[in-house]
Amino acid sequence: MSEGIRTNVSEERLRNDIRKNAEYGALTVEEGNSRTTLTGTKANEEARTYLVEQLEQAGLDVRIDAVGNIAGRWVPEGVDRDTPAVATGSHLDSVPEGGIFDGVLGVYGGLEAVRALQAADLDLRRPIEVVCFTEEEGVRFSDGVLGSSVASGQRSVEDALALEDDDGVTLEEALIDTGYRGEGRIDAGEWDSWLELHVEQSERLEDGNTPVGVVTSITGTIRCLIEIVGEADHSGSTAMHDRKDALAAASEVVLEVEAKTNDVVAENGDTVVGTVGKLDIAPNATNVVPGRVDLGVDVRDIDYGSMERIVGHIQGYLSALEDERGVVTTFERPYDIEPIDMADRCTAAIRDAAARSEVDSLEMHSGAGHDTMHIAKVTDAGMLFAPSRGGASHSPLEWTDWSDCGAATAVLGTALAELAAE
Repeated sequence: MSEGIRTNVSEERLRNDIRKNAEYGALTVEEGNSRTTLTGTKANEEARTYLVEQLEQAGLDVRIDAVGNIAGRWVPEGVDRDTPAVATGSHLDSVPEGGIFDGVLGVYGGLEAVRALQAADLDLRRPIEVVCFTEEEGVRFSDGVLGSSVASGQRSVEDALALEDDDGVTLEEALIDTGYRGEGRIDAGEWDSWLELHVEQSERLEDGNTPVGVVTSITGTIRCLIEIVGEADHSGSTAMHDRKDALAAASEVVLEVEAKTNDVVAENGDTVVGTVGKLDIAPNATNVVPGRVDLGVDVRDIDYGSMERIVGHIQGYLSALEDERGVVTTFERPYDIEPIDMADRCTAAIRDAAARSEVDSLEMHSGAGHDTMHIAKVTDAGMLFAPSRGGASHSPLEWTDWSDCGAATAVLGTALAELAAE
């Protein structure tokens, strides 16, 4: 089975699809390849339209749901189309000035795997669906994984459509403008299983000279919003002992997040990470003592208890900071997703597919969040990684060698065939 799939995966066809998608929202950069393809933009519309065309050309029946999720279903000959499908895919939206592989490899790798399965003429018992989720990156309307949160029932269609961008445009308006406001809801709970191919976004596979990573778990993520309010004063006439400097207080929070995370790393290992990635300072003038700072904190690990320890510590630290510096703080945690393990049958299918395809593999966790973390809540799910050169991602330097794309797609196709033959 694996030999027939591997020989029918066309690296050239896969490369052409990824290159074509890279044209939508393409940016001119000094080095690498870059695109900005945000949900509901012209570039995103063009990317979706090209995908639908390719799905239909491959003989898949395409449906688009109310939040713009796209699914193409292939029903092998003799298979009841209502049998729960094995699904695969990812997303086509990008971060600003992002790379050309993130998400895209999963969508077009899934389509190429289906093309290979069609040519291999295997005895399958389930349909296979190729899926593109709306706004995985969370740049314009959400914190991320938007379409999969709806498909998994974590968010309602109505709530998703009402989300607004910074200009007050709703997701529904943007989807209508681009022609991708469909009907109903693609329900991931109706799938037999799900596999997602993605670039690794780290260097473990490259360092190990290994073509495929078998993901065993996906990290959880807690995002916190902290506001520190002091007093804005003249930088020249306000004595140091009279200041309530919000930025000085915020700098202590930044260092405390780092210090506490390193404490947990020393105890539990280096899967836990803590980051302060965003600061908004007011009034943000060189000659004014900062009066307010908003911080964005991101904590991740495959152990939810470790995440809670860091977040709980920071909350307590804010109280001490108020007493020490005379500032007022507020704390929110609007984004809270627990780590999740992949289904044994899916990881086994990927591991076995790699072995049968004579491709070395390495088991690992995912330090980044993906649509799969929502889908895994409602059906059996698995993920596999292809190597990322230098670990670059969300960057024009993002690159996965075409041979690695082809090898990972062959493993994906073999694993899909195994699950669809059950």
